[in-house]
Amino acid sequence: MSNERRRSRRTPERDTSHVPDLAQALRRSAELKDDLVAFGESRSFERFLDPLLTEAVSPEGALDEATAINVIDCFLLQHRLPDGTTVADRFVTRRTALTDADRQMVLAWRDPVEGIFEVRGKDGDCLLLFNLVDDLEYRAYTNAGRSTFRGVAKEGFLGARLVALTPVPGAWLVSGVMSSYPRAAAPEIAAAALDLATSRPDLVFRNPEKVEEGWRSMREDRAAFTDFFGSDELVLTVGEAEERINAYYRHRQQTATAARRPGRAWGNRHATPEVPLFTLPAELADAETIGVIYDQVDGLNFYADYGSLRDLFADPDLPGRRHHQDLLRTYLREESITPLPIRRLAAAHPVTVDTVFQKLLRQPGFTWSEHGDALLRRRKPWYDETEPRPGVSVIGDRLSELLRVRSR
Repeated sequence: MSNERRRSRRTPERDTSHVPDLAQALRRSAELKDDLVAFGESRSFERFLDPLLTEAVSPEGALDEATAINVIDCFLLQHRLPDGTTVADRFVTRRTALTDADRQMVLAWRDPVEGIFEVRGKDGDCLLLFNLVDDLEYRAYTNAGRSTFRGVAKEGFLGARLVALTPVPGAWLVSGVMSSYPRAAAPEIAAAALDLATSRPDLVFRNPEKVEEGWRSMREDRAAFTDFFGSDELVLTVGEAEERINAYYRHRQQTATAARRPGRAWGNRHATPEVPLFTLPAELADAETIGVIYDQVDGLNFYADYGSLRDLFADPDLPGRRHHQDLLRTYLREESITPLPIRRLAAAHPVTVDTVFQKLLRQPGFTWSEHGDALLRRRKPWYDETEPRPGVSVIGDRLSELLRVRSR
């Protein structure tokens, strides 16, 4: 799907003169999906799929059919196998009889649209859906028969995953099992959509407009953070980190509330109705210190034992430095840690940075200015391969409106 089609927020007028046969595309998508499911459920993939199904079992020991279907759907299209490929990738590689159009269709499914959708209406066999998460409208079809949409009411809501129905421009296909909710469930739906938007900003940023809004909002938030703390970088204990970050969020909410004029709608797209209590991730609970860095690109991040790394860069010969060096190796190795903290420390200690890495790597000729970038690219190649995204999620006007009604 092109960026222009993603950018459209209204259902485009359809020029059918050059549109491929929709019914044929639906039939072929059903055939390909059946073949893909059979391929992914074969013995070759049991050791990868079975743990995911086991993880989805409820506390009571049950696994309902809808949950199982959605787990399998995610596994086929998005789950990364040890070599980095998906089941869909392997399917198109091994099915040599597939046409180019077949391959393009299956490979497009690897990028589904996940969201909570408001049903705007029906147009023939398709539903007009507005995604409360990314603020975009979609024409959705099903290859499972017309009865699938029979109980869906206008102005109700759907929890669903959509995949592109190539080669039909602007057409999307329901993938997996959708969940239908009545209009009366709007308050709960709004809360669920907000939670999805804040926990999965990648879903919001399918919309290019939201990317721009996100960067703008993050710049504002970072400026407020720096003003509140006097710096964009802190080293705190675990208890201090939670206490002070929560104090900052309370300050931000109070400032936003005071700035809203009487009678102005709550739905400021850069605000949320309530600031949730901040708690550090469990993996940071045992750290001696927490590094808090609010970067203009990488956003707000937290780093375990960052104070120990600062000590190492301040004095590469400090007693007991082996522990500190092991920590630096962890920072270099872990995919969950971007190059940001290492770059920050290198920039803050230009006199000692060469010595730190010469001792760590046992390379007397290493200099940060000559070899630092190459080291980080080699250890963290994924970072430069990933397009930067704002660390602040934003919500659209419709979701804001539903949340405002909920809060009354």
